[in-house]
Amino acid sequence: MEPIKVSIVTVVYNAKSTIVDCIESVLSQDYPHIEHIVVDGGSKDGTCDRIAPYMKLLGAFVSEKDKGIYDALNKGINMATGDIVGILHSDDLFYETSTVSKVVAEFEKSQADLVYANGMYVPKNDVSQVKRVYKAKPFAEYFIDFGWIPLHTTIYVKREVFEQYGLYDDSFAIASDYDISLRWFKNPEIKKHFLDHWVVKMRLGGKSTSTNLQKKKSTEDLTIIKRHELHGYFTLFCKVSRKIPQYLWPRLIRMRDGLAMEQRVLSTEGQSLGL
Repeated sequence: MEPIKVSIVTVVYNAKSTIVDCIESVLSQDYPHIEHIVVDGGSKDGTCDRIAPYMKLLGAFVSEKDKGIYDALNKGINMATGDIVGILHSDDLFYETSTVSKVVAEFEKSQADLVYANGMYVPKNDVSQVKRVYKAKPFAEYFIDFGWIPLHTTIYVKREVFEQYGLYDDSFAIASDYDISLRWFKNPEIKKHFLDHWVVKMRLGGKSTSTNLQKKKSTEDLTIIKRHELHGYFTLFCKVSRKIPQYLWPRLIRMRDGLAMEQRVLSTEGQSLGL
């Protein structure tokens, strides 16, 4: 039996400060059967110079002008030869070196067509900090009416899913990942499975997380919600509201840990003083 091959697609444009971290993150994986496909949109900032030393280690590379992130993703997927396809953006990292191994094992165990997991957001200049957590859960169809959808970069699908049900709709500039995710999760023919592990660290400040683009994203989200016959502004409100606890939870954890540390320090000082 042939081993499962995984295609990781990375699209990049003018990201010379992060692209090496992304490539190294893929190379550090302990799963041996990975092809890394990098699609550059014609960067002008020296990104391709940073990629050049890794060229022989990539499964495929192209650098040319495209129509946007989803056009570039479609190019990468069309070049993919793996059994499973995952997305890792140019400023993102795998959570750990065993991430792809865990994903593949879950596909083998569940025989699913799609496996999704948990992700987190980190500051651009300090990936050791956690600013936002994006926890998922086992799927129930009614979740999507309330704006629920897994973080897109935690979703891995069999390549045949793209072949059978289509690629990204590049008429959307910023929210086509939501559209394709709804197509997958609303389709009962696609078997879905939840992997309760962290799989990705996404740097804040990317195209989907920058504040100045949130209004445009919400406008596209609403169009997509109507396309999929959900509940209009109610679903959109629920989707946006879900971000609040995602930001609050890391703060609460830090507060808890800080209080615990303070108590340990006070206890140690008290013992040293014989109190």
